[in-house]
Amino acid sequence: MLRLTWVQPEDLLPHELHQAHQDGREPSAIEARWRAAGGGEAPPRAGASPTPASRHLRLLAEDLLDELADLPSNLKDEEPTDLAKIRALCPAWPPSQPAAGSAAPPTPRALEAAWLGRAVGCLLGKPVEKLPRPAIRQLAQATGNWPLHTYFTAKGVPAELLTTHPWNRRSAPTSLAENIDGMPEDDDLNYPLLNLLLMQRHGRTFTTTDLATLWLDELPAGRTFTAERVAYRNLLSGIEPPHTARHRNPFREWIGALIRADVHGWTNPGDPGAAAEQAHRDAVLTHTANGVYAAMFTAATIATAATATHDVHACIESGRTVIPPRSRLARAIDQALQLAHTHKDFDDIVDALHAIHSPTHHWVHAIPNTALITAALTHANGDFTGSICRAVSGGLDTDSNGATAGSIAGLLTGSPDAVPDRWTAPLKNRLATSVADFNGTGFDSLAHLTHLEATRP
Repeated sequence: MLRLTWVQPEDLLPHELHQAHQDGREPSAIEARWRAAGGGEAPPRAGASPTPASRHLRLLAEDLLDELADLPSNLKDEEPTDLAKIRALCPAWPPSQPAAGSAAPPTPRALEAAWLGRAVGCLLGKPVEKLPRPAIRQLAQATGNWPLHTYFTAKGVPAELLTTHPWNRRSAPTSLAENIDGMPEDDDLNYPLLNLLLMQRHGRTFTTTDLATLWLDELPAGRTFTAERVAYRNLLSGIEPPHTARHRNPFREWIGALIRADVHGWTNPGDPGAAAEQAHRDAVLTHTANGVYAAMFTAATIATAATATHDVHACIESGRTVIPPRSRLARAIDQALQLAHTHKDFDDIVDALHAIHSPTHHWVHAIPNTALITAALTHANGDFTGSICRAVSGGLDTDSNGATAGSIAGLLTGSPDAVPDRWTAPLKNRLATSVADFNGTGFDSLAHLTHLEATRP
């Protein structure tokens, strides 16, 4: 029997209860009703396929999801989703540039390095996605790849270790060193491709509705996950954005909007405020509050990196100005920066981040993952290999974190020639995707198309 994941009410409700505890609502009474009816006490693992609920339990879950949505939050004033309210809370919001694209755009070679960096970092993290940190370390150590410095391989890994900690089932056939033959399809690359297509069709003035229409036209539903899959379902049900982000969507503060942010930074060089606003219009299709802030932070960071600066710290500082200073994400970024500046051993930094975030956040949540990306880039001082390897070795959403760290660090190098050949050669300048006509496209071609959009008046 086909079991659809990330959309069934009985699967969503435990996640929504967990989300309510995090975002300042008081769900205890609703939680008690759910448990009394026989509902699960903990969120199911995302993507798992538990036994279908009874009709009664499913209907109850639908009702309780709607009741949870109506609960007031004591964080609503500190963590708004409305852009005007976000800007009002940001005293250092970057001043607007006289015109879009007024700063010198990144060269096609720099953009090629950014695209390649995104692919390389994603590919590095793919085989160990969902594995705990100790497993990642053991698998790397077994082949002399610790500290992490190149792609994972199964050659030389003891069979008993692989039995205990198997590679990611879907990714291993295309992402272990001995298997890489071009860049395989991944949502971390699909979304930048979609946003490149969005820019080509609508330019920087696109609306959230434009993006929703593009998804329905060009994004296969089966290539969506968590918040994006729920929002997609909501669109098909006739719910319009931005309500698509909130209606029965407990994943709305997870990492999905962050991984869509790169193009918004690339096309607004030197204008982090405009990049953040553009990322906001994208993010609110699927996310709220900290899920949106993570995308805005990333876009603003990349917009600053796109101006030929090689100072990753200035880029991150720029990104920090576009998110509400009392938000949970702002606190997490500040903690990550402090840890990265005060600890020599990156493992100590990761230990501290996990101690802060792992007890309360899912491994795909935007807050711990943004903190880890920030710490990795800062501790590596923007170095390409150091950034992606730290981001992946820290666990959590390994492929997404590697991709974003690689995109930023790659852009900072200014040229694909500055990215070590051991990372880029296996990609063979070829990317697989189900998006539009991009399948088989080279990263040099993607860079050229992105440069056209970055220089469009």
